[in-house]
Formats: sequence, structure tokens, C-alpha cells
Amino acid sequence: MTTQPKQLAAIGTLPHALPACANARLALFALRRIGANGLADAGAAHAMFTAFGEGFRRPLILLRALMADIAASAGGTIAIAPCCCSRMTTAEAALLTILSRVETAPEAARLLMADLLGQRRVDGVLASAAAVAAAFADEGRPVAA
Repeated sequence: MTTQPKQLAAIGTLPHALPACANARLALFALRRIGANGLADAGAAHAMFTAFGEGFRRPLILLRALMADIAASAGGTIAIAPCCCSRMTTAEAALLTILSRVETAPEAARLLMADLLGQRRVDGVLASAAAVAAAFADEGRPVAA
């Protein structure tokens, strides 16, 4: 069986499979929606409400703040795939890895964030990522990459 050229191109630009963790897929979906449609995206809010119930506000607001911090701090463009894609960009995979490791391996998360943003001073954005990870974990949905 051979792979079609379009499939090979997609694998090259989207080299990572979706995470096995449902919580990471939820975070990815919301990140993609917010990245594509802005901080007030209703689809992201609906997904968070559906997943978290009444406790949706804190993770949603912190995720919005993280995306705003990333946008303000990034030294270049950060590739985000459309919501319908069944694979992830390298930047998306790095961001989910940061969310899963920010509490347990902060130095690894710091290095990944520095690579993602293209700058050395990432403390503010890393704090936002830690807040998002804590909000997901506090609601019983820890992000695992």
C-alpha cells in the first residue's frame, strides 16, 4: 500500500498524532478555536462548558489568558491547525507537552516554552500555562501529553 502525495505533505506539516488523553484533546480543540476565531470564540466556550459543567469559567478564562500571552510574547508565528485536523503541528504538541509538564518538570517546560516563543524570558507565559494546567487538574481533568 502506498501513501498518496497529499497525505505525505499533511504528515510533514502535521507530524504529530492527536494525544490519547481526552483532556489534552479538549485543550487542543479550545486552543485551536481561540487561535482561529479570537478570544471570545463561542465554540471553545461551549466545549469547555460541556466538559467542565458549572466549573467551566476558570479553565476557559485562563486558557484565553494563555493564548493572549502567547500572542503577545511570541517572536514569530505559531502554527495552529484547523479544528478538524486529526494530527497536530509541532507547536501544538509542544504546547500540550508544556501543559502536562509545567508542574512536574518545570525546567523542561521552560525550555519548550522558550523554543516555542523564540525568546528567553518566558516566566509570565509559563505562569499562565501553569494556571491553565492547575485549573484543568483542579476540575478533575489533568492534561497528559
